[in-house]
Amino acid sequence: MPVEYSENSLDTYDPKGSLYVVSTPIGNLGDITFRAVEILKSVDQIACEDTRKASILAKRFDIDTPRTSYHEHNARKRCPGLIKDLNNGKNIALISDAGTPGISDPGFLIIRECINCGIPVIQIPGATAFLTALAVSGLPTDRFIFEGFLPPKKGRKKRLEAISDISCTIIFYESPHRIKKTVNELYEHFGDRRIVIARELTKKFEDITRTTLSEAVRVLEKTTPKGEFVLILEGYK
Repeated sequence: MPVEYSENSLDTYDPKGSLYVVSTPIGNLGDITFRAVEILKSVDQIACEDTRKASILAKRFDIDTPRTSYHEHNARKRCPGLIKDLNNGKNIALISDAGTPGISDPGFLIIRECINCGIPVIQIPGATAFLTALAVSGLPTDRFIFEGFLPPKKGRKKRLEAISDISCTIIFYESPHRIKKTVNELYEHFGDRRIVIARELTKKFEDITRTTLSEAVRVLEKTTPKGEFVLILEGYK
């Protein structure tokens, strides 16, 4: 039996199209929702961060919707064309490489522009890496802040100093290239707090390490980090 939607079906809005912000799996393709697949098959176009990665998802679920690239290097250039298509009645799905668009990626730009232009923006919920990690971290979840990626150079120290005395749980994203530097700096600025390091969530080599900053520094010095990381740091006490 097909899935039915009372409010967010593709023909709800006329004459303008709708932007569907579609969450996709952060690793395991089995985590995609039935609704996400149906929307991706039904829209006129999919704007994706990486067309090659999107093709893996499309092949798995027999999605033949045309795809166009929309990423941090072309977002401002692509945005006007996508808005024009939406104003002409086309429905577009926005996806990122993994997880929820708009979270630490350029999806924010087109979402904001759609809102400014009166174009409906509809969220198709699903996986988000930082919430997945937080839920199993064992650190307090009643209050937290999400810092995303720290600035690679300029403003990095200032950002760390600004949050050093925050009492709630603090969440960061980090790449394998900067994970050692980041953990060392967290230890330097925050002292020896508890930290949870989640790597490759939902994938074959998923690893969740619950430790302290001092121990994390020691262990990382002896390894060659691989994969994408979520860092869950204990708040100031």
